Amino acid sequence: QVQLVESGGGLVQPGGSLRLSCVASGSIFSINAMGWYRQAPGKQRELVASITSGGSSYYADSVKGRFAISRDYAKNMVYLQMNSLKPEDTAVYYCNAYIVPRDYWGQGTQVTVSS
Repeated sequence: QVQLVESGGGLVQPGGSLRLSCVASGSIFSINAMGWYRQAPGKQRELVASITSGGSSYYADSVKGRFAISRDYAKNMVYLQMNSLKPEDTAVYYCNAYIVPRDYWGQGTQVTVSS
């Protein structure tokens, strides 16, 4: 079992930045990969970025060059640095941990990009 708690969401103007944080507890030694998903109203949840235990990262095309995922193994944290934010980035962002064969989820944090 893994528990995930996100923080760092909020309201930001277009072009601004936010950093999301997620702390993991429980069976963290078994985590294969961690990532961030988001879900906007009326849309399906989508993968934004992920990072494997080996350090390989993936980004959705819509956030490449603007977002950066990182992981601090000593603190059991994963971060999502979001720069040049756009109104279409508005969504609830969820931290995810994958331990074969299932996913674990945080409760979500709201990110709103608006002037």
